[in-house]
Amino acid sequence: MKAKPFIKWVGGKTQLIDQLEALLPADFDKWENVTYIEPFVGGGAMLFYMLQTHSNIKSAIINDINPDLTTCYKVVRDNPSDLVNSLQEVQKGYYALKTEEERKAFFMAMRDEFNTKSLNPIRNTTLFFFLNRTCFNGLYRVNKAGLFNVPFGRYETPLICDPNTIYADSELLQNVEILTGDYQQTLEKAKGQAFFYFDPPYRPLNNTSSFNDYTKEAFNDLAQRRLKEFCDKVEAAGYKFMLSNSDCADMFFDDLYLQYVIDRVWASRSVNANASKRGKLTEILVHNYQDTKQLKLAV
Repeated sequence: MKAKPFIKWVGGKTQLIDQLEALLPADFDKWENVTYIEPFVGGGAMLFYMLQTHSNIKSAIINDINPDLTTCYKVVRDNPSDLVNSLQEVQKGYYALKTEEERKAFFMAMRDEFNTKSLNPIRNTTLFFFLNRTCFNGLYRVNKAGLFNVPFGRYETPLICDPNTIYADSELLQNVEILTGDYQQTLEKAKGQAFFYFDPPYRPLNNTSSFNDYTKEAFNDLAQRRLKEFCDKVEAAGYKFMLSNSDCADMFFDDLYLQYVIDRVWASRSVNANASKRGKLTEILVHNYQDTKQLKLAV
């Protein structure tokens, strides 16, 4: 069983993996004792791919500002059996409900309990999984108070417990250090040949397309500039990095990352209230090295 993201996450990179792989440093597979670092781990698609594909990665550091999410990673890593048992119990209770009204009431009760912010790690993660599987479109969104507020998704029998994935992910996460908080702390963990992959909250393409409500803290243009300054620190320390973001018409990132290499990749976007704005769009991929696997293959 291959490890894969255990939750749905807006902006997940599963569909872009091949393009990201092609834009890694050309000699990446020759690096030794690599430390792989993701300061904004999110759903972890790139993390799970990299750890399973590149055996020269000997350790990994992941971070997120969302404590519910990082608690999930820790529970999956350290307590997979307890989590599976807890999820199976919740799934059994949900499946036993006969009407949509009953299922919605169950969902709302679980959401209210989750929002008490007073649960032990196993219960908190159980409800995180449950809400992720049963809320509208599997979104994770919070209000300004940090409370989860996505409505009920009307699913009758969603897969709430997937033991095979949880156990496979747990095994893969054994050599991963999990941090919670500001991404800048990850630089302290870098050593040897380290590679950073940044997948921050995306800058909105327009005033109506924003979806980065993963935490109560906004990620505005000032935050994007602060992240660029951090990339400069990573560069100055001698480490390689790759960064994903939206391809904005005002060329915000082209100007911001002028000193670095910028490629564009094709991605499908499905989270937009306006159906005409869903579909294939370009995203930018910034990196601080010239030679990529893609260029090497093309020669």
